[in-house]
Amino acid sequence: MLGSAEDVHHEVGGHVLSRYGHLVPGGGTPEAAVVVGTFVVAHGQWYGRHWHTTHQLAWAEKGVIAVRAQGSTWVLPPTMALWIPAGIEHATGATGPVEGHSLYYVPDRCPVRWTEPTVVGVSPLLRELIGYLADDSLSECARERAEAVVLDQLRPVSVATVLAPLPRDDRARRVAHALRECPADDRTLAEWGAEVGASARTLARAFAAETGMPFGQWRTRARLQSAMPLLAGGATVAAVACRVGYASPSAFVAAFRRVVGVPPGTYFSP
Repeated sequence: MLGSAEDVHHEVGGHVLSRYGHLVPGGGTPEAAVVVGTFVVAHGQWYGRHWHTTHQLAWAEKGVIAVRAQGSTWVLPPTMALWIPAGIEHATGATGPVEGHSLYYVPDRCPVRWTEPTVVGVSPLLRELIGYLADDSLSECARERAEAVVLDQLRPVSVATVLAPLPRDDRARRVAHALRECPADDRTLAEWGAEVGASARTLARAFAAETGMPFGQWRTRARLQSAMPLLAGGATVAAVACRVGYASPSAFVAAFRRVVGVPPGTYFSP
């Protein structure tokens, strides 16, 4: 969703922001190279597919933000943000309440040349600088100094996306929706088939062909997606493991490391 005239909320650094924290195209007199917008996303809310003429860094200060782009989904706790290059179509949402910020970078004044969505770590310093740059009373010199440090703090991290796309088949999609609602449900495909009116083989084929992964792998990723906001909210690994359907914390940690590339403690550490 791009801002429109009726959405205008305020100006930051000479740029006009909508009430959703998005830049309004052509609004204001550009002075800042980095503009910080603030947004709130309710549980289950999504900003539909859109793109920006500026580069964007999407970050959730509280909660877990999800971004879909180019066939992938990134699930990001407050320790991580996603760099979205200008012109890349994307959708942003949340599986729980989110308070976040988007940093917008004017391309011709930005030295970052990443052409694909890129996950960056949010250090304590970067976190403080984002809040600092949101202050529209900063002098031009103070803003320029802070912008230079922010750009220096953008460092990629190697983590995998947690992808669990929905199948197109109506019966398989009903199973997927039910597991998103209750990830701990451990019924077999045969048991699900009895409920939705399809054989286990039909459901297995639908998941493999339409999500790109076998059902068991899809369910693991759906469980991890459900676990993200719980871990970000401060729940213990043991509690989250039980909540999303794992018999032990060690089994959950092993699955998390296998899919994401790092254990939960590393992924969520400040």
